Amino acid sequence: MELDALRTALAASPDNVPLLLLVANACIDQFSLDEAQNYYERVIALDPRQPEARTGIAHVLNLKGRGSEAILRLEQVCQDSPRHAPAWMLRAKLILAEGNATEARSHYEQAVALDPTLADADLVTRIDQAGGRADSSRRNGGRIRPQAAGDSQAGAYYDPDDENEEEDEDFFLDSEEESDAEMEREFVQKADISFAQVGGMDRVKEDIRMKILYPMQNKDLFAAYGKKAGGGVLLYGPPGCGKTLISRATAGEIKAKFLSIGLHQILDMWIGKSEEKLHEIFALARRNAPCVLFFDEVDALAADRKDMRTSAGRTLINQFLAEMDGTSGSNDGLLVLGATNAPWHLDSAFLRPGRFDRILFVPPPDEPAREEIIRLLSEGKPTTGIDAAALARKTKDFSGADLKAVFDQSIESALTEAMKTGKIVPVTQKELLLACKQVKPSTRKWFESAKNYALYANQSGFYDDILEYLGLKK
Repeated sequence: MELDALRTALAASPDNVPLLLLVANACIDQFSLDEAQNYYERVIALDPRQPEARTGIAHVLNLKGRGSEAILRLEQVCQDSPRHAPAWMLRAKLILAEGNATEARSHYEQAVALDPTLADADLVTRIDQAGGRADSSRRNGGRIRPQAAGDSQAGAYYDPDDENEEEDEDFFLDSEEESDAEMEREFVQKADISFAQVGGMDRVKEDIRMKILYPMQNKDLFAAYGKKAGGGVLLYGPPGCGKTLISRATAGEIKAKFLSIGLHQILDMWIGKSEEKLHEIFALARRNAPCVLFFDEVDALAADRKDMRTSAGRTLINQFLAEMDGTSGSNDGLLVLGATNAPWHLDSAFLRPGRFDRILFVPPPDEPAREEIIRLLSEGKPTTGIDAAALARKTKDFSGADLKAVFDQSIESALTEAMKTGKIVPVTQKELLLACKQVKPSTRKWFESAKNYALYANQSGFYDDILEYLGLKK
């Protein structure tokens, strides 16, 4: 029996991750769910962020009837490993089972955009039947036009009774206006924070002031020197260190509108549709200038074209480059911010002047910054005896997200006691120090990878800031 042979091989190599995954998958085929979960957990013990094992556990939980817990786990997998297509696909199926066809379609399209071999016509049919794209089609009196060779109207609607009938011009004008309004509601956000609400990051803030804020606030002065306000800025560094937060605060400082763009809002299974969505987003940002257009995990949209297996991915990158160059409209007053944890995956074309030509390293907070973050996290919560300086000394290498996790654990502990007594129980220094021991700094793993790139793939000097932070710059 194949499963027995795999178990025998595993006994000889118990820490072999690919083999553990094979055995776990084989156990699922045999519906040995507890055994499968055990093997997946062994993989995670060896590599806590291993996406295939984490997705496998979610699959097991769903088969055990714990679908809601499985969805929550998949959300975390997609957040930590956004390029792991099977997690997006399984998430689509489970979300569809809960009746949310629109969200299921979004996750499905993301999975297929990452790995076209996962395309599942039966799943698309079930999503349509549940009310996704089919509902939209019915409202407009038609159905989706299938993709044909040379057909640039993929995804448009047509009358099934008479393909040659002239479309009503007013209908399309009204639809376009409604579409624009819907896009604005979805994307345009109020930048409701400023640098004052961002703890630490003094060097990054000053870089942003010099490279972004002053040009945006003194357009006429810069125009006299032939410089335009706006442009592209790339923020890179370990996860959880405030790249998204500082981007939103930048928009708040210049009192500009803020558009935060996620991968799922662009990628589409229909040929040419992703490029169309990207163009529409840039057009919306230009209409709302001054505006900050923020792309989180930008490496997923701007990946190195040499790594692309399909031409569709290269086409989307070319469209992104064209939009940043302003070939489709003026980018004056439009600031494009990109954030990434993996700058080494970006296509080099994005880093030339005129695109992401200003590059800022966002390091983990230093001790004074951690102290300030701890004070901000303490505000508005029942606390007693908190020594922010002492906590800051105990949390070397912690990111802002790690510090928040420390507070979250401590608050959960205090809430447990409060539920027993019916009275508010304050968070204490002792509980926070205990949580500091339980939460491990997430930045160290990132620097393990970044150090290799900085030492051995730094011919352009791109990673000098990393070497300087690690004390390795000569």
